[in-house]
Amino acid sequence: MRINLTKKEIINSIYMQLGFSKKVCENLLEDFFSIIINQLILNKKVKISNFGTFILRHKKSRLGRNPKTLEKAMISERNVILFKPARELRKFINE
Repeated sequence: MRINLTKKEIINSIYMQLGFSKKVCENLLEDFFSIIINQLILNKKVKISNFGTFILRHKKSRLGRNPKTLEKAMISERNVILFKPARELRKFINE
């Protein structure tokens, strides 16, 4: 069963732990996300100690195929974000 973690749940968790108002917690989370996004655009890489690394990678256009209809189509070039977890995070998850 898949359970998604929402921004609202993260904001509530920050609110419960820090005691700031929910609006302040929401601004804190939004600022955190915007810092990561801006650094990805500028530097193509964001490393967060003991958590992992976000990498912006450019993919060239290529020929693809719809698996249902087998119809061929061109997939446009685009940027994708990759995440590589840190050793500490992998170790924590696997314990």
